[in-house]
Amino acid sequence: MTFLYFAFAMNLIQYPTIYLEQKTHKKESQLLLKFSFDEKLKGLIKSVEGTHWSQTLNAWYLKNSEENLALILELFKDVTKVDTSRISKKTYFKRNLMESQRQLLNTFYLFLKGKRYSPSTIQTYTFFIADFISFHTKTPLEELTNRAVELFIETVFIERKYSVSSQRQFISALKAFTSFYPQTKIHNLSLERPKKSRILPNVLSQEEVVKIIQHTKNLKHRAIIVLLYSSGLRIGEVTSLLLKNIDTLRRQVKVEGGKGRKDRFVILANTFLPLLQNYLTTFKPVFYFIEGPTGKKYSESSIRKFLFKSVQNAGISKKVTPHTLRHSYATHLLENGVGLRHIQELLGHARPETTMIYTHVAKKDLLEIQSPLDTILLNLNKNDKREQKLLLSRDILL
Repeated sequence: MTFLYFAFAMNLIQYPTIYLEQKTHKKESQLLLKFSFDEKLKGLIKSVEGTHWSQTLNAWYLKNSEENLALILELFKDVTKVDTSRISKKTYFKRNLMESQRQLLNTFYLFLKGKRYSPSTIQTYTFFIADFISFHTKTPLEELTNRAVELFIETVFIERKYSVSSQRQFISALKAFTSFYPQTKIHNLSLERPKKSRILPNVLSQEEVVKIIQHTKNLKHRAIIVLLYSSGLRIGEVTSLLLKNIDTLRRQVKVEGGKGRKDRFVILANTFLPLLQNYLTTFKPVFYFIEGPTGKKYSESSIRKFLFKSVQNAGISKKVTPHTLRHSYATHLLENGVGLRHIQELLGHARPETTMIYTHVAKKDLLEIQSPLDTILLNLNKNDKREQKLLLSRDILL
């Protein structure tokens, strides 16, 4: 997203104005983004996690929250005009920070950077702590207690319907802040994160994966999609993959600095090798596995964009992202009999509980379970001496 953002900022082309609106859709308050069609703006919006296109609303939308509003305003700040006149002014959470508080936040930002947190985590943590300090701006930091935290959550998170995921991130940000600034009366050990919602990942069938690959005609795009699926890589791991870390002889790829700053090895599919060789011979990348026009990292938004088109061309109605391919890879490994411990290593999960989610979506064992309705009708058919069997599609004979 960063590369694309600066590409926009340096461009002199005038992009269409984005109009923000609020509307209830799918029983939730949504933040709508409307603008005259522009391929680049569309690509940038699609790079924001949680955005969806609605044919009914004729607009892009994401959950209406302070966090998402701030994200959109920051994302397009130097790109194009964002018209907020159509949304409620209550949506804004105005910060009232003193200069000393701003300096403290800047120091906290550098503290997180020194701890080697990812750029997105640094941004999120600083955002939450800035809101927290602003909310209690009249209270010295040294006097903030656990009750101050509860009050902030009750007022901001609950009333404004922030997600459980956001609340968990805030608690993590606060724990980092109290480590940085221990003079508060906030006790880390008594702070608990709410239980994370367990949402099962969206998974493609093996046939759907093949269809997506078949409908990806561009050689570079096909190579990226195949690597994403066949090795179970995260999108950031693919864009950061160095050519020197691809070992075709051992059929291995070394992933450096993955999530949690961990290195690991993943497998390279045998059937991918001819396509890989064809791609390397044709495009001749120098440093990265995939490179942009200037030899720099390939943008993640470009991958999301062409994958979206391939899915459409394949006639698949499911929402498919690069991470869907990773989920599908893990699920298919499990269905093929690979143990959870090996899958955990290949995916780079720190905890086995994270990998366990795939046991809930793997269909191999589930398909072997017989519904009690099937058992009942089967037994009745066996005991029925008449030739005509009992079928649900017509009246059951008694």
